[in-house]
Amino acid sequence: MEFVALGIVLAIFLVAAFVAFLKAPTRRELPPPADSPTVEAPEAAPPEVRAPEEVAAAPVEPVVVSAPPAPALDVPPPSAGRLVRLRARLARSEGTLGRSLLSLLARDSIDDDTWDEVEETLLTADVGVAATRQIVDNLRTQVMVLGARTPDQVRTLLRDQLLVAIGTDVDRGLKTLPHDDRPAVVLMVGVNGTGKTTTCGKLARSLVGDGRTVLLGAADTFRAAAADQLTTWAERVGATVVRGPEGADPASVAFDAVKAGAEQHVDAVLIDTAGRLHTKQGLMDELGKVKRVVERQGPVDEVLLVLDATTGQNGLVQARVFAEVAEITGIVLTKLDGTAKGGIVIAVQRELGVPVKLVGLGEGPDDLAPFEPEAFVDALLG
Repeated sequence: MEFVALGIVLAIFLVAAFVAFLKAPTRRELPPPADSPTVEAPEAAPPEVRAPEEVAAAPVEPVVVSAPPAPALDVPPPSAGRLVRLRARLARSEGTLGRSLLSLLARDSIDDDTWDEVEETLLTADVGVAATRQIVDNLRTQVMVLGARTPDQVRTLLRDQLLVAIGTDVDRGLKTLPHDDRPAVVLMVGVNGTGKTTTCGKLARSLVGDGRTVLLGAADTFRAAAADQLTTWAERVGATVVRGPEGADPASVAFDAVKAGAEQHVDAVLIDTAGRLHTKQGLMDELGKVKRVVERQGPVDEVLLVLDATTGQNGLVQARVFAEVAEITGIVLTKLDGTAKGGIVIAVQRELGVPVKLVGLGEGPDDLAPFEPEAFVDALLG
């Protein structure tokens, strides 16, 4: 009986120990030590979701693109006294005529053969038959009256006769000032190859140098290169160009140029016409049309015929035909620095009855000069 009771007690004890073991906390569940506080990691913020319209409306940082610098404009010199400044260049090529004449007239004795040589020298320089005879006759008379022929006397006699033949009392001024609230209109005409478009650009540059405002009309629509060339000249001095598409009606472009010039209140409108062959009657008729269309807005102030000084008598033929179509008011002689035929100045004036107003003396942008008889004759004589 005692063994039974002892066994029960022992069993109870074992059961209690087993239950206590099961209920004891494991190492994983033990509370943290007092000196190690718990730090909870912050929860990661969910990514922001934006509506498409919000994305589109979000400000965009502007991209700054620096504009190219504006091209620097040329500052042309004034036209006054330009021929005097270029006289040395002119004298290098023209001095041959003066030296030949002076050497002939300074001989100890002047006979008929000498006068024939003087006449031949003048004709070779394209002075023209009528002008040559007049100069020679006057010189013969003065030499016979004076008797003595020192170099200074000979030079003075020859200089005076050349000035008489060229004319010193002729108005050679260009009508390029505005009037009646409209700009002055200048038509540039001439044959291909005479330097007409270049002369138009140089004249615009010269006027800008004199303080004028200028608009250029590119009415030579048969050559795209002509309009491009004119635009280049205008950009250099800040002038405006009116041009049309290649093959456009030249008269329409000229009309638009004059209209734009009036609206912009410029001083002068220079119109570059096509370099027409004087043997093509249709093209010459079109030149007359350009002038008539422009005159619907007012009179044309100047019609300048551009001639190549090296063409000699052929240039006179061109001048005669153009004068019949366009009523030439002035002549521009180009390439005068590259020829010893300066007498063309006298011949073309006698042929047309209009003065030489401008001369081209080189390829530089400022080598177009107002024609001054005294400076020109001094250059001829060297």
